[in-house]
Amino acid sequence: MFGYTKVPQAYFDATTAWFANRHAFHLCREWILFTSGVVPALSAVIKALTQPGDKVMVQTPVYNCFFSSIRNNGCETVENPLLYRNGTYSIDFDDLERKAADPKVKLLLLCSPHNPAGRVWTREELQQIGEICLRHEVIVVSDEIHCDLVYPGHTHIPFGSVSDEFLQHSVTCTAPSKTFNLAGIQVANIIAADEEIRRRIDKALNINEVCEINCFAVEALIAAYTEGEEWLEELKVYLYANYSLLLEFFRKHLPQLSVVPLEATYLVWVDCSALGQSAEEIADSLLEKEKLRINEGTMYGAAGEGFIRINIATQRENLLKGLEKIKNLYDV
Repeated sequence: MFGYTKVPQAYFDATTAWFANRHAFHLCREWILFTSGVVPALSAVIKALTQPGDKVMVQTPVYNCFFSSIRNNGCETVENPLLYRNGTYSIDFDDLERKAADPKVKLLLLCSPHNPAGRVWTREELQQIGEICLRHEVIVVSDEIHCDLVYPGHTHIPFGSVSDEFLQHSVTCTAPSKTFNLAGIQVANIIAADEEIRRRIDKALNINEVCEINCFAVEALIAAYTEGEEWLEELKVYLYANYSLLLEFFRKHLPQLSVVPLEATYLVWVDCSALGQSAEEIADSLLEKEKLRINEGTMYGAAGEGFIRINIATQRENLLKGLEKIKNLYDV
């Protein structure tokens, strides 16, 4: 029977147990609203917590769908560009404070872990973000879709777990889709501890008609969160070995390109500014001449110019084939 389905208690039990055991994030069942994906979730949250003409802050370069979700809800994007120094990224807290002080800024979309920069924000960084946003009554909307794909030496800290005050003034969006390659199954959760915030989001989910999930989504999430932990740990070892292989390949064959350290996700961010080409030119050349598709950095805002993003979540032989194609064009 593949008709409509009622989401069972087992769905919520699996979700709460997963986040308690893996992330020390202790959720109440009533905080959880389900929907068909993190992008619909973000769109519904923006609709719920802003009015057309309000401003929403993002930390660029950042996941491209942030921009469309803001625009489609009639809001204005405000950028708090990340600082790129010594080959890695950090937060410009002075700029964040200045822009959060604008009374028209209602939300900060926090990408945690960050896509495409690959950063895992520390507790100290999250604390500083939260304090600034509390001072200026800005609600933090934390996209934590990559929270399970964090590598040795780093620990994902859910924004809402840092303090009860942060929990009550934030919304967290999660999904098993990146962790378990289930994006096509269409399921995500919105975590909102504050009752009024949750009521408004629930209304927006209904307005957007993304308030239901299908029977396959329910079973997939339960299976992933109750039976997938051993598989996930093996996956992370494999992905990190892919990343190490990529690092060595670039060191040997493409030393003019700088790979940004990967702390989380399976998306490698590469500084190609030494090539003297735009990100779009690099992407177009690889596609046209080598039949290799990568993401040009400008998909993620102007701060991504000169960068490309490489997905390493594939069999190692496929990764090597792709790297060889880059080498064919740019080997010095």
